[in-house]
Amino acid sequence: MGGRLLWTPSRERVEASALTAFARSVAERTGRAFDSYADLHRWSIDNRGAFWSEVWDFCGVIGDKAGEALREDGAMIDARFFPDARLNYAETVLRPEASGEAVVFRGEDKVERRLTHDELRALVSRLAQAFRGAGVGVGDRIAGVMPNMPEALAAMLAAASIGAVWSSCSPDFGERGILDRFGQIEPKLLIACDGYYYGGKTIELGAKLAAVAAALKPAKTIVVPYLQQAESVAGRIDGGIALDDFLAPFEAKPLSFERLPFAHPLYILFSSGTTGVPKCIVHSAGGTLLQHLKEHRLHCDVRAGDRVFYFTTCGWMMWNWLMSALGSGATLLLYDGSPFHPDGNALFDFIASEKASFFGTSAKFIDAVRKAGLSPRRTHDLDPLRTIASTGSPLSPESFDFVYSDIKADVHLASISGGTDIVSCFVLGVPWLPVHEGEIQGPGLGLAVDVFDDTGRPLRGGKGELVCTRAFPAMPVGFWNDASGERYRAAYFDRFPNVWAHGDFAEWTDNGGIVIHGRSDATLNPGGVRIGTAEIYNIVEQMPEVLEALCIGQDWDGDVRVVLFVRLAAGARLDEDLVRRMKGAIRSGASPRHVPAKILPVADIPRTKSGKIVELAVREVVHGRPVKNMEVLANPEALALFAEREELSA
Repeated sequence: MGGRLLWTPSRERVEASALTAFARSVAERTGRAFDSYADLHRWSIDNRGAFWSEVWDFCGVIGDKAGEALREDGAMIDARFFPDARLNYAETVLRPEASGEAVVFRGEDKVERRLTHDELRALVSRLAQAFRGAGVGVGDRIAGVMPNMPEALAAMLAAASIGAVWSSCSPDFGERGILDRFGQIEPKLLIACDGYYYGGKTIELGAKLAAVAAALKPAKTIVVPYLQQAESVAGRIDGGIALDDFLAPFEAKPLSFERLPFAHPLYILFSSGTTGVPKCIVHSAGGTLLQHLKEHRLHCDVRAGDRVFYFTTCGWMMWNWLMSALGSGATLLLYDGSPFHPDGNALFDFIASEKASFFGTSAKFIDAVRKAGLSPRRTHDLDPLRTIASTGSPLSPESFDFVYSDIKADVHLASISGGTDIVSCFVLGVPWLPVHEGEIQGPGLGLAVDVFDDTGRPLRGGKGELVCTRAFPAMPVGFWNDASGERYRAAYFDRFPNVWAHGDFAEWTDNGGIVIHGRSDATLNPGGVRIGTAEIYNIVEQMPEVLEALCIGQDWDGDVRVVLFVRLAAGARLDEDLVRRMKGAIRSGASPRHVPAKILPVADIPRTKSGKIVELAVREVVHGRPVKNMEVLANPEALALFAEREELSA
């Protein structure tokens, strides 16, 4: 398979890219020239120690780079990168030479703020002193219930600077969802906003924060004034204090950084599945920093002075990814709130007004803009925009086309895929390579990505499991409260011996790219043939009558039958003609095996707070089984629409 060519980078753009500068730097040191990206990638896999050492130097990591770059003795899970090095994530991200604007923040149409690098460093300094004053030390946890605003960034950097471990979720999480996460890690401090704005509405958080703090019992709960109610909210919480009062005793002074081992924990992130209590995934300071710098500089071509915007919340790993762009000399553009308030142009208004050079979002957002009939290239000045990134779910071929026809013709469209498990990407954009319709351009440098069949053999054609066959720095340190490592090994290494199995259903293309067909635990298996749900979505969601779809496999008559649920556009009706056209399109566009046995209308489709549809939860409901961890859902009430459907009993 291979998609249609949509864009090719100009020779000038390739020459100006950091990837070209990096390849030349490596060539000078090693005496080896690289004729292609495949050649450079192969070298980065075969010489991982040397490669990651080059990344450290090229990206200007600040720290003590002592000893060997990689120590491994056979088992992938036991490999150690830079075992004798010492660094601090915040020291590199808060580069001492950085000046000018560091952060631009917009909270819908209610709030706009700007911070210079000096102002950001001053806030981080005061927070770090206050954290130490509150008894926080190396390895202690600080948890944030925060919008994507400057104080969240500053608190994270302050925590990192003193060796504390940061964990966060967005303020729209319910009480149970927050406690399911932070209750496992016992934070010493809780930092939260007094409320937030969404869709033009003001949401106050006082009662929820009081209940969460009462259950977690942190030493202090620091309340950030977003709605300007911090003092009143803090007064309702035992141990509560408004941010201004918390910082009052401390004047800004030069920052100090606790240099710690490369593998020292930086973040605790949480799995977002609905099959149990979220896993607490611990990520290292060194691995996160190196991987993010590599992705920003070499794969996204982020340059000093660029203005980088990823639409995300503090509950999605793309927030952690975005924050690291400061370390490449970029200004961060932060947006919090609904991307459709007051209309679907909200994010493009922000991009145009702030002259963003990089814009990242979800595949669902791009599809929603397409279906809304918007054409940003005709309504907005997007000339500075060089790169558009998409993740969260597979980007459909039609959305690829839409980006080039209606957002910008000359832009690097980078569909990327990885996840919370590695707080980064396995496959992503490559500035040297052309963009083909429906395809991710290639594997990340230093990552031995492959596709395996069920027996553990590499697949050059056909669909299989996305794997990584050699150790990489962004592998988690482990799971919290998993001292033996049993849960960690079971999550990634049980499927294939000594190989990371990521849980994505993937396929190499004839162009050397890759296509993700959905999560492998959500793949359909009628008659023993594995089918990716994304293949079906890419077909039916192009029909004007269908806003979005969700597909599951229902256990039926000793086999599995495909069931497709569709949310219809206003005025559309699921009559026999539409069902016939859907089945015909799926049969001709995919295969007869893909054709659903049942197609049913549904008023809403459940999704996580980061926008991912939850096929597994729907499958549980259809089979009459309980769904755990409902708090991860943005619209849990939608699950009731799938329960006890009479149409599924025959």
